[in-house]
Amino acid sequence: MGDQPQKGHRPVSDELPEPPEIARDVFVGEAWDRAGAFAELLAGPGVVRGLLGPREVPRIWDRHLLNCAVVAEAVPEEVRLVDIGSGAGLPGLVLAIVRQDITVTLLEPLLRRTVFLEECVEALKLDNVEVLRGRAEELAGQREFDVASARAVAPLDRLLTWAMPLLREGGELIAMKGERAAGELAEAQSQLQASGARTAELVTVGHGKVEPPATLVRVVAGRAPEQARRRRRR
Repeated sequence: MGDQPQKGHRPVSDELPEPPEIARDVFVGEAWDRAGAFAELLAGPGVVRGLLGPREVPRIWDRHLLNCAVVAEAVPEEVRLVDIGSGAGLPGLVLAIVRQDITVTLLEPLLRRTVFLEECVEALKLDNVEVLRGRAEELAGQREFDVASARAVAPLDRLLTWAMPLLREGGELIAMKGERAAGELAEAQSQLQASGARTAELVTVGHGKVEPPATLVRVVAGRAPEQARRRRRR
């Protein structure tokens, strides 16, 4: 019995699978061709350059592209979005593919990643995307955004210190957190208060499109207490 494969075990493959049927309902029009081209870039140069592990190639569509695309359900229309620690462009580049109405800034400190992202933007002919090399702390005070997105970048309490200074008052942080979402939200209460967050909640998106649905933490930015004090003194 010890030699039998585990139930539900899938062999690891280095070949990109065909997109699932539901992908055609998520990536519509020009987004369909761009999603396919991005999948090939991730499976090829993305793996060769170490941005994505080879074991992730069979899961590019379901775990990465679709899981990121459904986050668009939580993104308001015609906003300026910054993707913090964009890495291989997940979720920022995928959001730019499915939502041509938004402008996306892919913020990433590592040169090899920004080079890959720039090549993807050019290959996919995305005119609603810019790539910036840098850290969120360096951009604070220079640029302001309506939405900040992040996936697997840092625990929520640390992510708040990076994201909130980049958001306008009333802007939103949308963090992909999965099964750890509730726990991280509970652990970040003191930082939420310190950063002046108005509200913080769990949101699920992608019902009927991804399984399980994607769990997000959505935080609406207010004014940090020290900012409010400075304004009152003026």
